[in-house]
Parts: sequence; C-alpha cells; structure tokens
Amino acid sequence: QVQLVESGGGLVQPGGSLRLSCTASGSAFRLNAMGWYRQAPGKQRDMVAIISSEDVTNVASSVKGRFAISRDNAKNTVYLQMNSLKPEDTAVYYCHADLDILVGIWLRTNYWGQGTQVTVSS
Repeated sequence: QVQLVESGGGLVQPGGSLRLSCTASGSAFRLNAMGWYRQAPGKQRDMVAIISSEDVTNVASSVKGRFAISRDNAKNTVYLQMNSLKPEDTAVYYCHADLDILVGIWLRTNYWGQGTQVTVSS
C-alpha cells in the first residue's frame, strides 16, 4: 500500500507564490513518473506538470514560465513551485504517481493524492 500526502496549498494574492509538496510513503514500491493535476469547480481535471524518473519534465502551456516541477528521489517527493499566480490558477491540486509495487511480483499501478486547495484572490 502506498500513500501520497500533499502539502503547501493555501490562499495567496495574485502575483504571489506557493510551493506544493507531495511525498510517497509505504513499502516495496518504485516511483516512475510523478505529476501534478488540477481541477477547478465545474471543470475537468487537467495536467499541470509531469516529471519522469529521469527528470524529464512536461509543463502545461497555461503555466509554462510560471510553474516548475522537480523531484527528490531520496525523499520520494515531488514539488511544484508556482510563481506569478493568477486567479485562474485557483483549483484543487492533485499529486499523481506512476509506480511499481511489489505484490509477489512487481505490478505497475498509479495513485492519487487527496488534493490540496490553492486559492488566488485579493
């Protein structure tokens, strides 16, 4: 069993910054790609940024140049640095992990975090 625990959300004024963190914990797992998605009220969940196990990143055009994704493999943690935040960035941000878990054999699966609210408002 693997858990993803997010932190770092909150209320920030337009132009401000936040840093989200997501840590994977559990036993017998290997992390592959990790990423951040967001879902605003009444809208679908969209990809924000993804980082591979080789640190190759893919960032959505709507946040490119403002958001940056990184990871610390020793801590099983992925980060999302969000700068120059805009009201349209308001959403619940979800961490996602593509990983292998050992259940007798290695099984590839994926997990979601519980989500953290980011609100950009003056």
